[in-house]
Amino acid sequence: MRRVTECRVEEDYKLWLRFDDGVEGSVSLGNLLEIGAFKLWRDVREFEKVRVDPSTATVTWEGGIRLDPEILYQDVLATGDR
Repeated sequence: MRRVTECRVEEDYKLWLRFDDGVEGSVSLGNLLEIGAFKLWRDVREFEKVRVDPSTATVTWEGGIRLDPEILYQDVLATGDR
């Protein structure tokens, strides 16, 4: 299982991520803004509250939103935005 070691917010609902194997890059999450709990992110200040959970090593937000690090890893590889 991949582990996120670092993340930071970029413009347009993107996150820059670094993984435990050194792979790093950006993923766009703006497409999630219309889905359930992600609607909270319409206020970009809420999106900017992202953090890496030290016990699960994935990105999380208040309210229990967490994203699967394996999927994020595959997204980084697929976009080539590294």
